[in-house]
Amino acid sequence: MTIKLVSTLFFSFITIFCLGQTTNILEKPKVDERVELLSIVFRLAESQEYSREDFKLYTDKIEDYYSPYKNHELIEFIKELRKKEAGVGYDAVMKMAIHLDNQLNPLVEFTDEIPDKRWGKDNANKFVRLLKKFYKDTNSQKFFNENKLLYAEINERFLPVYEHLDLNWYTTFYGKEPNEEFIIVNGLGNGGGNYGPSIELPNGERKVYAIMGTWETDSLNMAKFTLDNHFPTLLHEFNHSFVNYLLEKNPKLYKKSGEKMFEFVKSDMESQAYRSWEIMFNEALVRAAVIKYMKDHNFDEKIINEEIIRQKNRGFVWIEQLLSELEKYDNSRDIYPTLESYMPNIAKAYITYANEIEDYIKEYDEERPKVISIDEFTNGDQEVNGSLNHVTIHFDKPLLGKGQSVSYGDDKNALPKFKSLKYSEDKKTIIIEWELEDNKNYEFVLTGLAFKTPDGISMNDYKIQFKTKK
Repeated sequence: MTIKLVSTLFFSFITIFCLGQTTNILEKPKVDERVELLSIVFRLAESQEYSREDFKLYTDKIEDYYSPYKNHELIEFIKELRKKEAGVGYDAVMKMAIHLDNQLNPLVEFTDEIPDKRWGKDNANKFVRLLKKFYKDTNSQKFFNENKLLYAEINERFLPVYEHLDLNWYTTFYGKEPNEEFIIVNGLGNGGGNYGPSIELPNGERKVYAIMGTWETDSLNMAKFTLDNHFPTLLHEFNHSFVNYLLEKNPKLYKKSGEKMFEFVKSDMESQAYRSWEIMFNEALVRAAVIKYMKDHNFDEKIINEEIIRQKNRGFVWIEQLLSELEKYDNSRDIYPTLESYMPNIAKAYITYANEIEDYIKEYDEERPKVISIDEFTNGDQEVNGSLNHVTIHFDKPLLGKGQSVSYGDDKNALPKFKSLKYSEDKKTIIIEWELEDNKNYEFVLTGLAFKTPDGISMNDYKIQFKTKK
């Protein structure tokens, strides 16, 4: 899953492959009314991940049409579901969408695990009953009919991204024959949310989805899909469809190691909405598989290294070891014809990762840039002069020197009024100009989004707190 929360894989397509699809086992991308309907009702329920307005031309249409129904009993039910500890959201929503037919009936019998354990059988069935009522009460078919031309144009605009996907790599690498139905869905209301759910039907047929969000627009406010920003996400999401079921087959094999590792990277994972060791496990394997795809398609070594660093920045500090394990698998295909057959080896590798996770974190933290001093006051000072118009912060190594990433801390109202940020010539110092008030508590956080080394290694979040004099 990418929350994406947009996937931040940035590729240079100047020197990349021209393989594309060589077999016609993937239909052209399309808008799916089930996906749209589910994103709409969770938007009405104020679900943060379904409330973005990246494609405002479309989300305004949703607001105009559906705003009278924000208190519908379905919406109230969704709000209650989201209050629970394992609240229904993110990919659980899209899993429900693909488990329904065009009349909003379940395609398979719901259980406590299907369509997702976050729903539970009783809640899933109640949701479907209320969803049908909502569809009728709102005359949602009218909304979809009014937007058919928009949907058709979106489908056409996504074609250049679709045409670059080498689907044969998936079937070759994972060792699975192309007996699934592969489906790309353009999720217009999903913002930067991208998902890779799948469904196995009672007749044994399996449908694999890449549900792509819409987060870029052109000068006319129309959705646009660029190779740099959308192809990597498509690549990522299809890997989910081949990976997720592997854990579902035997979670006990990985549980102990997964739980141990998750505790060490919990903060990083939860900041990306990965709230369990299972999600962490799937995300790590998908991200390693994406890098394997890059290597197999002769991406520039610099781009591959940047991607490895990017994943370490996200907390997957064992990504290189996992990638090496995938290489071992791919070099032993005479013994292991499918990745599924190799998974016991992955389980053994995870025992090692769990035992060494502290060392991985420590080694990578040593490479991260760190704040070493502040000129004008000490962090935590309670007697800072309110007339101070700037602060000078020094790092132990040069930064990239582009952009800035300063966030608020626990209290949004404690953020200083920033005016500008400059880098020193050696890029080891930043000077922030601001305006302060007397007798006020301040705090802000420097983050690794922009404050990173030239080769992309991000700093850990660093909170600065102080109080000005009366």
